[in-house]
Amino acid sequence: MTSKTIKVDYLARVEGEAALQVKMRGDRVEDVKFKVFEPPRMFEAFLRGRHFLEAPDITARICGICPIAYQMSAVHAMEQALGVTVDPAVRLLRRLIYCGEWIESHALHVYMLHAPDFLGYQDVIAMARDHLPAVEQALRLKKIGNHLMTVLGGREIHPISVCVGGFYRVPPRSELLALVEDLKWALETSLATARLVAGFEFPDFEQDYEFVSLSQLDEYPLNEGRVLSNKGLDIPVSEYEEHFFEQHVRHSNALQSQLRKRGSYLVGPLARFNLNYDRLPEIARQAASDCKLAVPCLNPFRGIVVRAIELVFACHEALRIIAEYQPPAEPKVEVPVRAATGCAATEAPRGLLYHRYQIDERGLILSAKIVPPTSQNQKRIEEDLWHFVPQIATQPIEQVTLRCEQAIRNYDPCISCATHFLRLEVIREPET
Repeated sequence: MTSKTIKVDYLARVEGEAALQVKMRGDRVEDVKFKVFEPPRMFEAFLRGRHFLEAPDITARICGICPIAYQMSAVHAMEQALGVTVDPAVRLLRRLIYCGEWIESHALHVYMLHAPDFLGYQDVIAMARDHLPAVEQALRLKKIGNHLMTVLGGREIHPISVCVGGFYRVPPRSELLALVEDLKWALETSLATARLVAGFEFPDFEQDYEFVSLSQLDEYPLNEGRVLSNKGLDIPVSEYEEHFFEQHVRHSNALQSQLRKRGSYLVGPLARFNLNYDRLPEIARQAASDCKLAVPCLNPFRGIVVRAIELVFACHEALRIIAEYQPPAEPKVEVPVRAATGCAATEAPRGLLYHRYQIDERGLILSAKIVPPTSQNQKRIEEDLWHFVPQIATQPIEQVTLRCEQAIRNYDPCISCATHFLRLEVIREPET
């Protein structure tokens, strides 16, 4: 019986540095390791001793693609700890800036990171030679999302206007109305994007996932909600750590998260779509129906279609918010300073993002815990490959390697987000 090892030393078209190793004996998988070798970035340690008002700006540096997610999770956690309630108009603006991040991030993933897999190109540069109009509209989509973040946040990368208690500055209504025509174009382009990617060929591969996401009664989740799963979990965010735990595995610099007594789970667009389909606006539900995308959707390769549907949602939601927006009386409320502990979760483009902070009576951070989406999906990525590789094992090794990379890109992993932990175990062997 022959054995072979599939190795991808550097995964392309993912954010950060990771590798893959699959060991096989015959057609049987013997081992799968999704190796995250990007150096740990120690953000929890950086936060200790800093004032709680600094947390949004520090955590934004975790990711240049989804800084809003980190800022918002930090802001909500601090406000939960200190009992702060913001103006309803500020809440709307927070959903709006999150829409900008979803637009730019999903456009980047759908067209530039993942579509080349389905269309048979090495990268988006090669794809552009035959599909230049699609790449150009992707760049315009991303630019619109970035511009929305700039208007609200002061700049598109690591915005500076988000703060505990609200915003340092809120835009006048005229600045938001100036975005409407671009967003209308983005909405129509998102609908076309959904139709385009729905026509891709998808492997016949489904798994029995435990989906986990935030959920609310009357909104598709962005900033708030309970933590829900399709297998019975329904908890407030404050109970997150009672049900989820992280552990270190030797082959990864990112902690792997699991559900206690249940194991792996999946966060991200596929989870949100399956758990919150009825909260999508009618235009997005109709787009899903036109794409023959129904609940439950258990094929991770169709996640690219789900991201396109979430593009439709984000553009529609941005237009809805702008239409009803009236500036708040004040951009932010006063925030008390006291010893407290608070936690929060929001929905980053890649999935559920959890923050918890303990602060002292001076407002200094004593401890911080951040659980990114990619950390939560790591174990599930490996389990997907355990089941997927046997289906393609008879193909040439080059094709198997490409398919494995594509399977990982289904999750749009953000490696830099995941390698932030601070946990060190020293094992000392007894002297002889």
